[in-house]
Amino acid sequence: ASSIVARAKQQKVPVISYGRLVANADLDYYVSIDPYKVGQQQAQVLLQALKAQGKAKPNVVMINGAPTDSNAPPYKKGAHSIFTPAGVKVVKEYDTPDWSPDKAQTEMDQAITSTGAGNIDAVYVANDGMAAGVVAAMKGAHLDPATHPVTGQDAQVDGIQRILAGDQLMTVYQPIRKIAYASAELAVPLAQGKTPPPIATAKVNNGKKDVPSVLLPTISITKDNVESTVVKDGFAKPSQICVGAFKAACAKAGIH
Repeated sequence: ASSIVARAKQQKVPVISYGRLVANADLDYYVSIDPYKVGQQQAQVLLQALKAQGKAKPNVVMINGAPTDSNAPPYKKGAHSIFTPAGVKVVKEYDTPDWSPDKAQTEMDQAITSTGAGNIDAVYVANDGMAAGVVAAMKGAHLDPATHPVTGQDAQVDGIQRILAGDQLMTVYQPIRKIAYASAELAVPLAQGKTPPPIATAKVNNGKKDVPSVLLPTISITKDNVESTVVKDGFAKPSQICVGAFKAACAKAGIH
Protein backbone atom coordinates (compact mmCIF):
# COMPACT_ATOMS: atom_id res chain seq x y z
CA ALA A 1 0.00 0.00 0.00
CA SER A 2 2.93 2.37 0.57
CA SER A 3 3.63 2.35 -3.18
CA ILE A 4 0.01 3.45 -3.80
CA VAL A 5 0.49 6.32 -1.35
CA ALA A 6 3.76 7.33 -3.05
CA ARG A 7 2.05 7.42 -6.45
CA ALA A 8 -0.86 9.47 -5.08
CA LYS A 9 1.49 11.97 -3.48
CA GLN A 10 3.37 12.40 -6.79
CA GLN A 11 0.07 13.67 -8.16
CA LYS A 12 -0.50 15.82 -5.03
CA VAL A 13 -3.47 13.67 -4.00
CA PRO A 14 -4.02 13.56 -0.21
CA VAL A 15 -4.24 10.13 1.40
CA ILE A 16 -6.12 8.87 4.47
CA SER A 17 -5.09 5.49 5.87
CA TYR A 18 -8.32 3.80 7.01
CA GLY A 19 -8.50 0.99 9.56
CA ARG A 20 -4.87 -0.08 9.17
CA LEU A 21 -1.75 2.08 9.22
CA VAL A 22 0.19 2.13 5.95
CA ALA A 23 3.84 1.86 6.98
CA ASN A 24 6.66 4.10 5.72
CA ALA A 25 4.32 6.30 3.68
CA ASP A 26 3.65 10.04 3.49
CA LEU A 27 0.11 9.91 4.85
CA ASP A 28 -2.05 12.94 5.53
CA TYR A 29 -4.27 11.24 8.10
CA TYR A 30 -4.95 7.91 9.80
CA VAL A 31 -8.40 6.89 11.08
CA SER A 32 -8.87 3.76 13.17
CA ILE A 33 -9.20 2.43 16.69
CA ASP A 34 -6.39 2.41 19.25
CA PRO A 35 -5.14 -1.21 19.04
CA TYR A 36 -3.00 -0.88 22.18
CA LYS A 37 -6.09 0.07 24.20
CA VAL A 38 -8.02 -2.85 22.67
CA GLY A 39 -5.40 -5.28 23.98
CA GLN A 40 -5.72 -3.64 27.38
CA GLN A 41 -9.52 -3.95 27.32
CA GLN A 42 -9.34 -7.64 26.46
CA ALA A 43 -6.82 -8.34 29.21
CA GLN A 44 -8.70 -6.30 31.83
CA VAL A 45 -12.01 -8.12 31.25
CA LEU A 46 -10.19 -11.46 31.32
CA LEU A 47 -8.45 -10.62 34.62
CA GLN A 48 -11.72 -9.48 36.21
CA ALA A 49 -13.34 -12.82 35.34
CA LEU A 50 -10.37 -14.75 36.72
CA LYS A 51 -10.32 -12.73 39.94
CA ALA A 52 -14.02 -13.50 40.39
CA GLN A 53 -13.01 -17.18 40.25
CA GLY A 54 -10.38 -16.55 42.93
CA LYS A 55 -7.45 -16.91 40.52
CA ALA A 56 -5.09 -14.07 41.45
CA LYS A 57 -2.00 -15.25 39.49
CA PRO A 58 -3.47 -17.24 36.60
CA ASN A 59 -1.81 -19.22 33.81
CA VAL A 60 -2.82 -17.81 30.42
CA VAL A 61 -2.24 -18.94 26.82
CA MET A 62 -1.96 -16.07 24.33
CA ILE A 63 -3.15 -16.53 20.73
CA ASN A 64 -2.13 -13.30 19.01
CA GLY A 65 -2.92 -12.02 15.52
CA ALA A 66 -0.93 -12.09 12.30
CA PRO A 67 2.50 -10.48 12.66
CA THR A 68 2.04 -8.94 9.19
CA ASP A 69 -0.94 -6.88 10.43
CA SER A 70 0.05 -3.45 11.82
CA ASN A 71 -2.62 -3.74 14.55
CA ALA A 72 -1.52 -7.15 15.87
CA PRO A 73 1.66 -6.10 17.77
CA PRO A 74 -0.13 -3.26 19.64
CA TYR A 75 -2.98 -5.64 20.64
CA LYS A 76 -0.36 -7.97 22.10
CA LYS A 77 1.61 -5.17 23.81
CA GLY A 78 -1.58 -3.75 25.31
CA ALA A 79 -2.52 -7.13 26.77
CA HIS A 80 0.99 -7.68 28.18
CA SER A 81 0.88 -4.20 29.80
CA ILE A 82 -2.02 -5.47 31.94
CA PHE A 83 -0.87 -9.06 32.44
CA THR A 84 2.73 -8.39 33.50
CA PRO A 85 2.09 -6.13 36.52
CA ALA A 86 -0.80 -8.39 37.60
CA GLY A 87 1.54 -11.38 37.83
CA VAL A 88 -0.11 -13.37 35.05
CA LYS A 89 2.01 -16.28 33.82
CA VAL A 90 1.87 -16.60 30.03
CA VAL A 91 2.47 -20.33 29.66
CA LYS A 92 2.35 -20.36 25.83
CA GLU A 93 2.18 -17.58 23.26
CA TYR A 94 1.71 -17.69 19.49
CA ASP A 95 1.59 -15.17 16.64
CA THR A 96 -0.98 -16.65 14.28
CA PRO A 97 -0.40 -16.36 10.51
CA ASP A 98 -3.33 -14.84 8.59
CA TRP A 99 -5.49 -14.68 11.75
CA SER A 100 -6.40 -18.24 10.76
CA PRO A 101 -9.01 -20.03 12.94
CA ASP A 102 -7.57 -23.39 11.84
CA LYS A 103 -4.02 -22.39 12.81
CA ALA A 104 -5.31 -20.99 16.11
CA GLN A 105 -6.96 -24.36 16.80
CA THR A 106 -3.68 -26.15 16.08
CA GLU A 107 -1.79 -23.72 18.34
CA MET A 108 -4.27 -24.31 21.16
CA ASP A 109 -3.96 -28.08 20.70
CA GLN A 110 -0.18 -27.70 21.00
CA ALA A 111 -0.50 -25.50 24.10
CA ILE A 112 -2.76 -28.04 25.82
CA THR A 113 -0.44 -30.93 24.90
CA SER A 114 2.75 -29.22 26.08
CA THR A 115 1.37 -27.40 29.13
CA GLY A 116 -1.36 -29.78 30.26
CA ALA A 117 -5.06 -28.88 30.39
CA GLY A 118 -4.89 -28.57 34.18
CA ASN A 119 -2.25 -25.83 33.93
CA ILE A 120 -4.33 -23.44 31.79
CA ASP A 121 -6.75 -21.01 33.46
CA ALA A 122 -7.72 -18.83 30.49
CA VAL A 123 -6.94 -17.98 26.88
CA TYR A 124 -6.28 -14.50 25.51
CA VAL A 125 -7.39 -14.64 21.85
CA ALA A 126 -6.97 -11.54 19.70
CA ASN A 127 -10.18 -11.94 17.64
CA ASP A 128 -13.45 -13.86 17.33
CA GLY A 129 -12.45 -15.86 14.25
CA MET A 130 -9.50 -17.43 16.05
CA ALA A 131 -11.59 -17.84 19.21
CA ALA A 132 -13.78 -20.28 17.25
CA GLY A 133 -10.74 -22.50 16.64
CA VAL A 134 -9.50 -22.13 20.21
CA VAL A 135 -12.88 -23.08 21.72
CA ALA A 136 -13.05 -26.13 19.43
CA ALA A 137 -9.60 -27.23 20.65
CA MET A 138 -10.58 -26.68 24.28
CA LYS A 139 -13.78 -28.69 23.96
CA GLY A 140 -11.85 -31.47 22.22
CA ALA A 141 -9.56 -31.64 25.27
CA HIS A 142 -12.48 -31.41 27.76
CA LEU A 143 -11.36 -27.93 28.83
CA ASP A 144 -14.57 -26.01 29.51
CA PRO A 145 -14.52 -22.45 28.04
CA ALA A 146 -17.30 -21.49 30.47
CA THR A 147 -14.85 -21.87 33.39
CA HIS A 148 -11.64 -21.13 31.43
CA PRO A 149 -12.53 -17.76 29.87
CA VAL A 150 -11.66 -16.88 26.28
CA THR A 151 -11.43 -13.37 24.79
CA GLY A 152 -12.20 -12.15 21.28
CA GLN A 153 -12.67 -9.09 19.11
CA ASP A 154 -14.75 -7.75 16.18
CA ALA A 155 -18.24 -8.58 17.58
CA GLN A 156 -18.77 -11.23 14.90
CA VAL A 157 -22.15 -12.94 15.02
CA ASP A 158 -20.60 -16.30 15.96
CA GLY A 159 -18.55 -14.57 18.67
CA ILE A 160 -21.70 -12.97 20.12
CA GLN A 161 -23.44 -16.35 19.98
CA ARG A 162 -20.59 -17.96 21.94
CA ILE A 163 -20.74 -15.15 24.51
CA LEU A 164 -24.48 -15.66 25.02
CA ALA A 165 -24.00 -19.43 25.25
CA GLY A 166 -21.16 -19.06 27.79
CA ASP A 167 -18.39 -20.37 25.52
CA GLN A 168 -16.62 -17.00 25.14
CA LEU A 169 -16.16 -14.33 27.78
CA MET A 170 -16.08 -11.16 25.68
CA THR A 171 -15.46 -9.47 22.38
CA VAL A 172 -14.50 -5.92 21.38
CA TYR A 173 -16.87 -3.80 19.32
CA GLN A 174 -15.24 -1.38 16.94
CA PRO A 175 -17.48 1.62 16.19
CA ILE A 176 -17.49 1.10 12.41
CA ARG A 177 -20.04 3.84 11.76
CA LYS A 178 -18.04 6.43 13.75
CA ILE A 179 -14.80 5.42 12.00
CA ALA A 180 -16.51 5.88 8.62
CA TYR A 181 -17.98 9.27 9.60
CA ALA A 182 -14.60 10.52 10.86
CA SER A 183 -12.97 9.45 7.60
CA ALA A 184 -15.61 11.28 5.59
CA GLU A 185 -15.22 14.41 7.75
CA LEU A 186 -11.57 14.48 6.68
CA ALA A 187 -11.93 13.23 3.11
CA VAL A 188 -14.58 15.64 1.84
CA PRO A 189 -12.72 18.88 2.73
CA LEU A 190 -9.43 17.38 1.48
CA ALA A 191 -11.06 16.56 -1.87
CA GLN A 192 -12.41 20.13 -2.04
CA GLY A 193 -8.99 21.63 -1.30
CA LYS A 194 -10.18 22.90 2.08
CA THR A 195 -8.77 22.41 5.58
CA PRO A 196 -10.45 19.51 7.44
CA PRO A 197 -11.88 20.04 10.94
CA PRO A 198 -9.35 19.55 13.80
CA ILE A 199 -10.51 16.07 14.78
CA ALA A 200 -7.14 14.31 14.28
CA THR A 201 -5.82 15.04 17.76
CA ALA A 202 -3.59 11.95 18.08
CA LYS A 203 -0.26 11.15 16.40
CA VAL A 204 0.86 7.70 15.28
CA ASN A 205 4.31 7.08 13.85
CA ASN A 206 4.31 4.87 10.75
CA GLY A 207 8.09 4.69 10.33
CA LYS A 208 8.20 7.76 8.10
CA LYS A 209 6.37 10.44 10.08
CA ASP A 210 4.03 11.17 12.96
CA VAL A 211 0.69 10.89 11.18
CA PRO A 212 -2.21 13.06 12.45
CA SER A 213 -4.72 10.45 13.63
CA VAL A 214 -8.29 9.93 14.78
CA LEU A 215 -8.33 6.94 17.17
CA LEU A 216 -11.86 6.06 18.21
CA PRO A 217 -12.68 4.27 21.48
CA THR A 218 -13.83 0.65 21.41
CA ILE A 219 -16.38 -1.10 23.65
CA SER A 220 -15.91 -4.34 25.60
CA ILE A 221 -18.90 -6.60 24.95
CA THR A 222 -19.99 -9.24 27.46
CA LYS A 223 -23.25 -11.10 27.98
CA ASP A 224 -24.55 -8.10 29.96
CA ASN A 225 -24.38 -5.46 27.22
CA VAL A 226 -24.88 -7.28 23.89
CA GLU A 227 -28.43 -5.93 23.64
CA SER A 228 -27.55 -2.31 24.51
CA THR A 229 -24.61 -2.08 22.09
CA VAL A 230 -24.28 -4.22 18.96
CA VAL A 231 -27.99 -5.07 18.76
CA LYS A 232 -29.17 -1.51 19.51
CA ASP A 233 -26.76 -0.11 16.88
CA GLY A 234 -27.99 -2.59 14.28
CA PHE A 235 -24.47 -3.98 13.89
CA ALA A 236 -25.79 -7.50 14.54
CA LYS A 237 -29.48 -8.28 14.25
CA PRO A 238 -31.44 -10.62 16.55
CA SER A 239 -32.51 -12.50 13.42
CA GLN A 240 -28.82 -13.31 12.79
CA ILE A 241 -27.87 -14.11 16.40
CA CYS A 242 -30.95 -15.83 17.80
CA VAL A 243 -31.12 -18.91 15.58
CA GLY A 244 -31.35 -22.61 16.44
CA ALA A 245 -29.61 -23.49 19.68
CA PHE A 246 -29.04 -19.81 20.54
CA LYS A 247 -32.73 -18.86 20.83
CA ALA A 248 -32.89 -19.73 24.53
CA ALA A 249 -29.66 -17.85 25.32
CA CYS A 250 -31.00 -14.79 23.49
CA ALA A 251 -34.25 -14.89 25.45
CA LYS A 252 -32.31 -15.13 28.71
CA ALA A 253 -30.27 -12.05 27.73
CA GLY A 254 -33.40 -10.10 26.76
CA ILE A 255 -32.67 -10.12 23.02
CA HIS A 256 -35.74 -10.57 20.83
